[in-house]
Amino acid sequence: MSGELELPRHPVVLGAGVSGRSAAAALMVTGVEVVLVDDRHDHVEGAPCEVTAVDAPGLLADCDVLIKSPGVLPSHPLVAEARGRGIPVWSEVELGYRLLPPGARMIGVTGTNGKTTTTELVGAMLYEAALPYVVCGNIGVPLCDVAPHLPEGAIVVCELSSHQLEDIVSLRCDAAGIINITPDHLDWHGTLEAYERSKLRIFERQNRDDVAVVNADDPRSAALSRVPGDGVVVRVHGSAAAAAGFDGGRLRGDHNRQNVAVAAALARTVGVSEAAIIRAVEGFAPVEHRLEDCGTVDGVRYWNDSKATNVDAAVKALTAFPDERLRIILGGSEKGADFEPLAAALQGQIIRAYVTGPAGLRMLPVLRAAGIDAVHCDGFDAAVRCAAREAAVGEHVLLAPACASFDEFSDYSARGRRFRALVAHAQTAPG
Repeated sequence: MSGELELPRHPVVLGAGVSGRSAAAALMVTGVEVVLVDDRHDHVEGAPCEVTAVDAPGLLADCDVLIKSPGVLPSHPLVAEARGRGIPVWSEVELGYRLLPPGARMIGVTGTNGKTTTTELVGAMLYEAALPYVVCGNIGVPLCDVAPHLPEGAIVVCELSSHQLEDIVSLRCDAAGIINITPDHLDWHGTLEAYERSKLRIFERQNRDDVAVVNADDPRSAALSRVPGDGVVVRVHGSAAAAAGFDGGRLRGDHNRQNVAVAAALARTVGVSEAAIIRAVEGFAPVEHRLEDCGTVDGVRYWNDSKATNVDAAVKALTAFPDERLRIILGGSEKGADFEPLAAALQGQIIRAYVTGPAGLRMLPVLRAAGIDAVHCDGFDAAVRCAAREAAVGEHVLLAPACASFDEFSDYSARGRRFRALVAHAQTAPG
């Protein structure tokens, strides 16, 4: 059980971002002395202890566990040194799992796209069922922040990224769901197969009393003849979302049907009733930056899907607008994506595409070769303003970039907030 697993006595925490600071603080509560290190040790704010430079001598001399923040590359020199010395490398969620109280149950959610919406949906279903729960993980609240403070028997709904899952050791999910596996983070994992292996680790330590939920509408997930571990495999389809209240709610698109189906299957494993599931789905507001309705300005409706940071996510967003006249904002920073599938999906679907950033420049000839009316804009603001200026009454403007945001923004949420601000001032914004 999680609460009975051994904790480190001489830990080194690598990375002083949100996850690293959380891990260090949680360890300090247990009474151990923590060494927190970061490449930018002199630019860290809010750390619970002194932050040491990664090149300080003897960092791993007494270390029994290196806890790696998810944003730290596997090739980092300190990680390589730890592995060379035979020192275990844990992710922050591995530590958080070990800090859970007795009787706590873990529901894990992973996938390329839809993780946050599905995780929040499960939380909403548990809320409607009046069950004790917390939502955490890659969603923004580290597991280490909440694990030491939970009551016995609490249900933890944890969004898990491939970066977190690649360094788990003992973490076991009583119920785990995988929504989809499509190309993403290949600059990190190297190959789609390696990326898939990291995702599938969510099932690895399950026993016969556990449940592994797989989205059978996702081609790569559906092709899995088996999954790691001994959990009971439950395969779901997006068509099941209708019985869960999807048509009476505010979510749109085939991808959200699949999110609802996976969430409902996970919630049922802890005894949530069908009535509670329906109430949750019908009352669920789209998560920020995920097909978020930003309102109507001068007869044009604006949608913020800034979280669509890969091609598959952008293609899925299009399914929410089967009959609407649509303009789309694309581009950003490079992740080496293949834009041919995006170009194929856009054919006959959009009026015009507005592309930005280095990825937009590479995308532009691909779109035009497919017959897409696409224009390159000098920056994100220019793209939004151009789309707003050209859009007619009754049309929709969708931000679904298919790319990361790091050319102009710190992350996708900063890009989404900028989009909302520009929409709010669309009537008076200069061209």
